[in-house]
Amino acid sequence: MASKNASSAAVAQRYAGALYELANPQWLDAVAGDLKTFEDALGAVPELKRTANSPLLPRKAQEAAVLAVMASLGIGDLVRRFVGTLARNRRLADFPAIAKEYRAILAEARGETVAEVVSAAPLSAARVAELEAKLRAAAGRKVTLDLKVDPKLLGGLKVKVGSRLVDASLQGQLKRLHLTLSGRA
Repeated sequence: MASKNASSAAVAQRYAGALYELANPQWLDAVAGDLKTFEDALGAVPELKRTANSPLLPRKAQEAAVLAVMASLGIGDLVRRFVGTLARNRRLADFPAIAKEYRAILAEARGETVAEVVSAAPLSAARVAELEAKLRAAAGRKVTLDLKVDPKLLGGLKVKVGSRLVDASLQGQLKRLHLTLSGRA
């Protein structure tokens, strides 16, 4: 399993690096926005996710379907062509990891740190600003938040900066309590 994850991470780094190199410096933010738009669509539309991940669908049909959706979302030409290449190479399943890696490359080039924040419910703008300020103070540099919502957390947050994870979620607290009570902690 670790070998598959390492291989997937290497694929994501190669593709994200190539996309970053292809993007005109003026387009870097637009490319990141287009990647996020498509990533959100993949998460929100189960049929699109199944189409993107199906090994049974012919490559041309998969590419055509994904490109049609991207055109309807108003995604730019560079990202559409990039995702078309992913479809032809049977790498659409790696798209979320590639998009995440692209954001990390972009942040690193700007001297920023990316913090992955998972919350049980969407965070208010004030809460996001407060969290950003606290993370900036802790990291000593600008922090870009990659916000996600996971209702399974029940409440609280999980914040991952680099290899460090802070689990302040209700789900995490309940797991720790269970381990403590069962004598495995």
